[in-house]
Amino acid sequence: MRRLSSLASRASPAIRNLSEEVSNQSKPNRKNPPNSKSVTPFDQIHTTNNSVAPFRGKSSLRLSPVPSTTLSVDNKRKNHLEPADHHYISQILSRKDWSLLLNHEFKAKRISLDTRSIVSILQNQENPLPPLRFYIWVSNIDPIFSEDQSIRVVLANTLYRKGPVLLSAELIQDIRNSGCKVTQDLLCVLIGSWGRLGLAKYCAEVFGQISYLGLNPSTRLYNAVIDALVKSNSIDLAYLKFQQMPSDNCTPDRYTYNILIHGVCKVGVVDEAMRLVKQMESLGYVPNVFTYTMLVDGFCNSKKVDKAFKVFEKMKERNVHPNEATYRSLVNGVFRCVSPHKAFQLLSRFVEREPILPKAACDSILQCLCSNSLPKEVAEFFRTTKEKGYLPNSSTFNISMTCLIKGLDLDEACDILDSFTERGLKLDFNAYIALVEGLYKVGRVAEGNWYLDQMVRDGLVANVFSYNIIIDCFCKAKMMDRALESFGQMRQRGIFPNLVTFNTLICGYCKGGEMRKARELLEMLFKHGFKPDIFTFSSLIDGLCRVNQIVDAFDCFSEMEDWGVSPNAITFNILIRSLCIIGDVAKARKLLKKMQADGTSPDVVSFNALIQSFCKMNKVEKALKVLVTMLTLDLIPDNFTYTAFIKALCELGRFDEAKNLFFSMEANGCVPDAYTCNTFIDALVQSARFEEAWDVVRKYEKKGISIKSIPIL
Repeated sequence: MRRLSSLASRASPAIRNLSEEVSNQSKPNRKNPPNSKSVTPFDQIHTTNNSVAPFRGKSSLRLSPVPSTTLSVDNKRKNHLEPADHHYISQILSRKDWSLLLNHEFKAKRISLDTRSIVSILQNQENPLPPLRFYIWVSNIDPIFSEDQSIRVVLANTLYRKGPVLLSAELIQDIRNSGCKVTQDLLCVLIGSWGRLGLAKYCAEVFGQISYLGLNPSTRLYNAVIDALVKSNSIDLAYLKFQQMPSDNCTPDRYTYNILIHGVCKVGVVDEAMRLVKQMESLGYVPNVFTYTMLVDGFCNSKKVDKAFKVFEKMKERNVHPNEATYRSLVNGVFRCVSPHKAFQLLSRFVEREPILPKAACDSILQCLCSNSLPKEVAEFFRTTKEKGYLPNSSTFNISMTCLIKGLDLDEACDILDSFTERGLKLDFNAYIALVEGLYKVGRVAEGNWYLDQMVRDGLVANVFSYNIIIDCFCKAKMMDRALESFGQMRQRGIFPNLVTFNTLICGYCKGGEMRKARELLEMLFKHGFKPDIFTFSSLIDGLCRVNQIVDAFDCFSEMEDWGVSPNAITFNILIRSLCIIGDVAKARKLLKKMQADGTSPDVVSFNALIQSFCKMNKVEKALKVLVTMLTLDLIPDNFTYTAFIKALCELGRFDEAKNLFFSMEANGCVPDAYTCNTFIDALVQSARFEEAWDVVRKYEKKGISIKSIPIL
């Protein structure tokens, strides 16, 4: 293939002009800075049609490596600034005389102590011991820091992620040598980290020896160890410590009871939780919102949804206001216990009865409905809560819009979106782009353009990332002229394209078989100093295969090595599939073997192409051999695999085998989809096995699978 220099002379005027315009951005114009306010709306862009020459022979795609630019030393330093003093303090904390050095630095005013700087130092240590030492030293300098909740939380998370730090004799001696001591605050933090790490017995052992540390048992220490034991799922040990409290003259408080209630509710033993609540009340401790939240969760864990709702009634009676966690526990718990439709009914009635609409509950209901793919229920919930003034947050609304667009009529999705924007809800980029994509997909271009213009007016199209998504949206809708015009708009706003921009456009042209334009975009990619990556190569190879230029595709595949790019499973799959389409199954099998030899793990798609080819040729036995190879690699057959075998067996008149295979799918972890069901039903009808076909229709229509109408049935 010719080298890259041969491409420039054949670039079409539109793309060549874009290349020059974007390249000129490297020369800043101080007299005329770009004005983002004068951007042309997307629906007013005029596209042009450019004639392109056909892709000829091996002159297609020789990629000539260009030297990559390197950052200067100054630029590297500017782009890599470490937080001040972190490394230096780490070095101090790793020494044996760490305390003396810290004291020296503190007296010299080279270490400033405030909550923010302490948290920053604790978070930026590679090992767990240095942050523990720093916390000990800081607490000794000013004990108020040891009680700072934000500092304690950061230290606890650090010890959990990078621990454990055990309270060994060496560590105790190290602390004493520094002039500090093991305090109750420090021990509570350590015990908490051990509990999260599942070290239940170690927690109990250390607690039993605290007298050697110069500490006496207290309710706070008991609470710390009981909490740690509950978190490590050692409820029995937690109860044992709870029963030992009176012998150490320690009285359980509300926090103690809440810990135990949480532990038993987590495993669904709500009767014991209620007993603890009564015992707590007898001691004068009134249940608070945390107590009730845990009870709600406990009743849901034990599948007693009605009692979970009664907890809310109890809270109202006692004037305890639910918090966000209470509502989330109820909503998620109900969806765990009953079917999604039933959960929606129960929770809708609950929300309607509430005098003030609980926003946290509404957000959680919508999220659960979306995760269960219930767009009709989402739309209904929006309609019923609209009257009470419910406005979801942007994240919840984005999830909801995606669900609505996938499963509803787009008119209803647009109506819902418009109703919320009219009420002042500011939508985010993702909510808009999902709707625009849906409208373009069904050919409603004018409406898609209107919402796209609204995105521009709202200032949501402001950087290369948002432009890349819009360009991808046009490419998916096969609106390549609009994609190219959007690419040109980036120049008007002073936004530089990145490799993703070029890859998106190249992929769009390749999928449309417009390899001349894809090649011209590749030319621009090089001019802007980018190197092709695996996505670039895979798109080009796919495009060449689509226009039946298999030889060029393999030349491009071979050239990847020159660029230091290793093919992945997608790249191999494109070539394997293309070889199978043209009937060269032998070469496809060789490529599959090369794929494995090169260390690239094949996936189900890799084998499906071969299986489908053999099945189309009615060579079921050879297809079965490929399937056996696939199974030895622990790959699970999908609907395409099964459909190929079922169709081939039916064509060979082996209906009993096909039927057994079809009904074995679910047992093997693959639920038949509409395509598989309809393929099998068609085969049965064509062979006049009407009763069996009707059985399949009845069974899978009940499961919500769309079965096409067959008049004879």
